[in-house]
Amino acid sequence: MGMLNLMRLMSVKRRRRQVQVPHDGLIALRAKRKCSPCQQDGDSQGAADIEIPDLPEDIWRLIHSLMPMRAAARAACVSRSFLSSWRCHPNLNFSSEAFGLNRNACGKEELAGLFYSKVDHILKRHSGIGVKKLTIKVYSDYSGKGSSYLNNWLQIGVKPGIEELIISLTQFQAKYNFPCSLLSNGSGDSIQYLHLSNCSFHPTVTLGGLRSLTRLYLCCVRITENELSCFLSHSLALEQLEIRYCDRIVCLKVPCLLQRLISLKVFGCDNLKLIENEAPNVSIFAFQGDKTQLKLGETLQMKSLCMVRSGYVYHARAELPSIMPNLESLAMKSFKETAFAPKLCSKFLCLRHLSIALIGYFPAYDYLSLASYIHAAPSLETFYLTVMQRYVQNVSIFAHPADLRSIREEQHHSLKSVRVTSFISVKSLVELTCHILESTTSLECLTLDASQTGFRCDTPGSKIGKCPPLDRDIIMEGHRGVLAIRRYIQPRVPSTVKLNVLEPCSCHCTEL
Repeated sequence: MGMLNLMRLMSVKRRRRQVQVPHDGLIALRAKRKCSPCQQDGDSQGAADIEIPDLPEDIWRLIHSLMPMRAAARAACVSRSFLSSWRCHPNLNFSSEAFGLNRNACGKEELAGLFYSKVDHILKRHSGIGVKKLTIKVYSDYSGKGSSYLNNWLQIGVKPGIEELIISLTQFQAKYNFPCSLLSNGSGDSIQYLHLSNCSFHPTVTLGGLRSLTRLYLCCVRITENELSCFLSHSLALEQLEIRYCDRIVCLKVPCLLQRLISLKVFGCDNLKLIENEAPNVSIFAFQGDKTQLKLGETLQMKSLCMVRSGYVYHARAELPSIMPNLESLAMKSFKETAFAPKLCSKFLCLRHLSIALIGYFPAYDYLSLASYIHAAPSLETFYLTVMQRYVQNVSIFAHPADLRSIREEQHHSLKSVRVTSFISVKSLVELTCHILESTTSLECLTLDASQTGFRCDTPGSKIGKCPPLDRDIIMEGHRGVLAIRRYIQPRVPSTVKLNVLEPCSCHCTEL
C-alpha cells in the first residue's frame, strides 16, 4: 500500500514516455508461473511497449529497493532499469516461501536442487554491493548439499554495509560451523541484527564484537559460555539479547559494559545453572526454566517480566511488588503450583497487563485466590488466564452449586478486558469470574473460551485443517464449562459488558 501511494504521489507531476521492454519478460510478469521469476535474466531480444513514468534513476532504485524480493525480481524481468538496480538489490530473502516452492509437490532431491539452483542463479547476477539484509532459511530437506554452498553465498552477500544477517538452518543439528572470519576486516562493523539458528558459532578474541550490533538472537547454537561472554563484552551497542536452547551454556554472565541492553530473554537452555546480570538498564526479562539460579541485579527499572517457571505464581505475588515496583506487564506460566496466590497488602501500582497460565497435573487449584493479583494492581487493564489442568479432581460447580464464595474488596476502576482460555466448570473458576464481574466497574469485554484447544477449525477464514483430537472427557468438560457459563455467569453480566462465549469446535461435538 505504501508503494502504491508513493507511485500515485510521483504521478502528479510526471510525463510519460515509451520504453522497450522484453516481450517474454512482460508475459512472465502477467502470467502466473510455477517457477521463480528470479530465473529470468531480462536479456531477451523481443520487445513490447509499456508506459512508465520518466523519473530520475535514484528514485527508481529507491522504489525497487522497497519491493519484496519476488516483486523486485519480476520487475527486473520487464525493465532494463530495474535489472540494473536488481544487481544491487538490498534485501535478499532465500527460503522456500520466498521462492514459492511447495515442499509437498515434488521429491526431496528435486526440491533441494531447485532451491540451490535458484539461490546460485540470483547471487551470480548480484554484485554483492548494497546488500542491507540477507536471510537464508535452509530446511532439513536441503541439508545434503553441505556447508560449501552456504559459505559461498555468505562470501557474496556479507560485505561492508550489511545491517541484518539471518541464518536459519532448520534441523541442521549444529553441523554447520558459521565462518566468524566473515565478520572480520570491517565486514561485520555495520551489522545491527544477527540471527543464527542450528549451527556452531565460535567467536574468538581476534573477532571481538560487532560495533553496531543492537540485536542478537541465538537458537540451538553450539557456543560455550566463555565464547559468548567474550563476544558480549565487545558488543557494546547491544540492546536486545535472546538465547534459546543453547545447551553448552552453563553460566550466563551479562557484563556491566552493556549499558544499552534493555531486553534479555533466555528459553530452554537445559544445562544453564546461573544467570548473572550486571547490565544496569535491563527493563524486559523473559525466562524459561526451573533449576536455574537468577541473579538479575538491579530490578527497580524492570517494566516487563515473562516467566515460565514452576511455583512462580505464588512467588511473584509474594516477592515482586517489593523488588520490581515499576512492573507494567507480567506474564507467567506454571506447570506446578503447590500453594495458592496469597492475599497480601503489597501492591503492583504500575501493573497494566497480567497473564497467568496454569498448565499441568498438579493438585486442585483455588482460582479465586488469583483475585489477590487483581486487587493488588489498581492500574490493571487486561487480565488473561489460561487453565489447562487435565484429570485433576477440582470441585465442580454442578456438584456443589450453592454457597458461592465472595471476597470483600474495593471496586476496581481500570480493568477493561478479561479472557479465560480453556474454561471449565470448576467451582472456584466460576467464583473468580463472578467476583470480577461484581467488583469491576470499568469492565468492557469478558471472553470465556471453552473450546479446550485455544482455537477452532470451524472459525470463518481459519487456516487450520482440523482441530487436534481430544479425549472424550476433555470434550465433555468443555461442554460442561459452557453450561456453567450460561447458568451461573451470564445472568450476572451487566449490560455494559460484552460477553463472548466460545464453545467447543463443531468437530468435537459430543453429547453430555
